[in-house]
Amino acid sequence: MRKLFVLFLVTVNWMKQGDISAQMHTISKVWTADNGNGTFKNPLLWGDWPDPDVIRVGDEFYFVSTSMHYVPGCPILKSKDLVNWEMAGYAIDQYDEDPRYNLQGGEMYLRGSWAATIRHHNGLFYVGFCTPNWGKEKGQYSICTAKDIKGPWTRTIFPEYLYDPGLFFDEDGKCYVVHGQGKLYVTELAADARSVKGENKLIWDKAIDKPQGSSAPYTKYGMEGSHVYKINGYYYITCPAGGTEGWQVCLRSKNIYGPYESKIIVQDESSYPNNGLHQGGMLQLKDGSWWFVIMQDRGAIGRVPHLVPVEWKDGWPMLGKEGNGKGVVINEKPKVGKTHPITVPATSDEFNASTLGLQWQWNHNPDNEKWSLTERKGYLRLHSSFANDLTMARNTLTQRVQGPASEGTVEIDVSGLKDGNIAGFGIFEKPYAYMAVRKVGNNNCLLMVNNGQVIDSINQFTPNKFWIKANATHIGFTATFSYSVDGKKFIPFGNQLKMDLGYAWTANRFALFNYSIKKEGVDGYADFNWFRFKGENVLSNN
Repeated sequence: MRKLFVLFLVTVNWMKQGDISAQMHTISKVWTADNGNGTFKNPLLWGDWPDPDVIRVGDEFYFVSTSMHYVPGCPILKSKDLVNWEMAGYAIDQYDEDPRYNLQGGEMYLRGSWAATIRHHNGLFYVGFCTPNWGKEKGQYSICTAKDIKGPWTRTIFPEYLYDPGLFFDEDGKCYVVHGQGKLYVTELAADARSVKGENKLIWDKAIDKPQGSSAPYTKYGMEGSHVYKINGYYYITCPAGGTEGWQVCLRSKNIYGPYESKIIVQDESSYPNNGLHQGGMLQLKDGSWWFVIMQDRGAIGRVPHLVPVEWKDGWPMLGKEGNGKGVVINEKPKVGKTHPITVPATSDEFNASTLGLQWQWNHNPDNEKWSLTERKGYLRLHSSFANDLTMARNTLTQRVQGPASEGTVEIDVSGLKDGNIAGFGIFEKPYAYMAVRKVGNNNCLLMVNNGQVIDSINQFTPNKFWIKANATHIGFTATFSYSVDGKKFIPFGNQLKMDLGYAWTANRFALFNYSIKKEGVDGYADFNWFRFKGENVLSNN
């Protein structure tokens, strides 16, 4: 078991006294990288923000991440100092190219947006991503463009499949994507990046030897997750190798088409043995310093981003203090000229606004006729639709569980349910677990379901308003559930969920839902008054 120690948070003296309590109240309920004393700790965000790519536009930093089948897709964060982040928006509203994104005729788990790349060029933001498929289906590549990071975004779907794309605008006006897995290719795009202009040209097909000290299971590895830069006349391509236990490789050449030489620029598993730092992007600050945002697999909690300084050595961007090829646990914050308030992406929601908070994503495309924030003011109302189980239930609303531990609580009113409806709150992945009320005739039954099996139940459960709480921790990746009939005393119920990654690479999420196991009379509704999040701000001491 990992030892935990609390990091004392020192509030900087420039804050107004009236802001201090609010600041501390916020950070006490969620993990934050900012220590409040001019330093930061890793991870930047202890939640599932995989495959990061980052850019700087003026004084703002932007971060894009993979979200696969969740909608809206391609989440984008913004920051003023690379340490404190908040949501800016999404590049994808929903996926219209296949009815399975509506959970009609099947599902699209794991598909959607993978390995997004972000760039800013000639006044436009560009977000590119791939959508892999399996079997006889062909994957695809998409590019989204917007003048404002908040959107609206315009999406172009390519007939070509460009895996793990790294978008790059060259100084001569040409545009390229570096892509591939194992074998890497360069493909020239049109100048506006919205169509393919040239053929795929192979630039790298060598395996990378496992570095000394790595716990990765094989001896040689291919690369993927490319990001491209041009610095001092060299083209640099950063790529991960080795998967979960992996490391970061850099290629460089004077020509975009090569030949390329390679170097491992970070190999470190120490902060979360045996999982290495192994995919991300880098950028330069106004003060000339370079930084790398790089992810690390942390099991069922997700792939979490780290911020690591970069030192240039012999023309190579080496990560770590003095370019030692290692990550950092605590480090001085980047010098951006100002001190910025501690901020974190939103979590809790009172459902008082007319739109959903940016922290929320649906499992597949929602049916917008079946949910509302206005039918009952101050509540999220979810109408039911037919589904065999939770995995096929539309309008399941989710947000990330977080490490090192997190707690989600909802107040729910089930007086609007109809026979066959199941409404509740839980933790979603494969396996999933939840607590819910199932309407059976005129009676309510309180259930705890784990991995599709009813573990415990209370027949003739009479309260229409009650509370459900779910707790998740990175220690053993377990989750537990409890309920309350007065909002004060919570009663443990059911058994423990062993969180896993059955839908590989998508981490566990808190989930609100209402679906029906009957096709007739399904349109009952459940009202959620609020969702409240509580986290921890402690650091693993390995």
